[in-house]
Amino acid sequence: MATEIPPLRLPDRPADGHKGTFGSVLIVAGSLGMSGAAALAGLGALRGGAGLVYLAVPESIAPIVASIEPSYLTIPLPEDKTGKLSIAACPHLFDRGRFMEAVAIGPGWGQSDDLRRIVTQMYAQLECPMVVDADALNLLAGAPESLSEHAGQRILTPHPGEFARLDNVDTPLIQADRRSIAAAFAERTRTVVLLKGRETVITDGKTTYVNPTGNSGMATGGTGDVLTGLITALLAQGLPPLEAARTGAYLHGLAGDLAASHFSEPALIASDLPRYLGRAWKVVLNRQSAGEPNAT
Repeated sequence: MATEIPPLRLPDRPADGHKGTFGSVLIVAGSLGMSGAAALAGLGALRGGAGLVYLAVPESIAPIVASIEPSYLTIPLPEDKTGKLSIAACPHLFDRGRFMEAVAIGPGWGQSDDLRRIVTQMYAQLECPMVVDADALNLLAGAPESLSEHAGQRILTPHPGEFARLDNVDTPLIQADRRSIAAAFAERTRTVVLLKGRETVITDGKTTYVNPTGNSGMATGGTGDVLTGLITALLAQGLPPLEAARTGAYLHGLAGDLAASHFSEPALIASDLPRYLGRAWKVVLNRQSAGEPNAT
């Protein structure tokens, strides 16, 4: 049965905590011309409360990504001649990934045979929780039978077009029955699915939530990258996948609502969201302290 987001489960925040307490995040993102996707995901993770955020990016864009925000760390990795990650990056990703509390893959990747091999191996073999987004989803769509084979917990964050490719269903059919189709897919693949769009659906196949926050101003490039980083940070702080996805969706949409109230929906851009996530956190934390329910 679908329900609106109930009182959110937030990560513990002990007063004597340190950066190790709040989890390490690895975000594998970016390609030549898509450095912004990596930076936005990194900013989402930082504003999500992660203790350490690492961005693994093609070596040619590492200086650009590093210059956008000094609070995350960059890991330059081997790339192909088009500026996308090459298969030579894979051992480095596994070496780093095994020490992380959570990993995200896909924002700004583009597509190539090497990237298909990278996502297939990471999705199947890496044991830590993982958020799978954007081109990583498109690459996995080529082998749908492998989606249920994974060593760790997986959150898939498709928009309707990406979900249509994953589930081999026409987009209009998905939009006509978003909740039940997403739930069936999540149960079949043993994943959590966050199906983006108006009234974002979050489901593990047994419990389904519909997110009440967000607005049309968020229908702009890069907002999904922020969400990917935010959810990954919540996973790294110990929230179970369904809780991390629904809490991330709520905070992300609320940040968009707060930003739109200042800039308007037409003028909203993705980089506004990390700036307003702090205000979204304050709203949710204040409501929690007062014992109030969540609201749009």
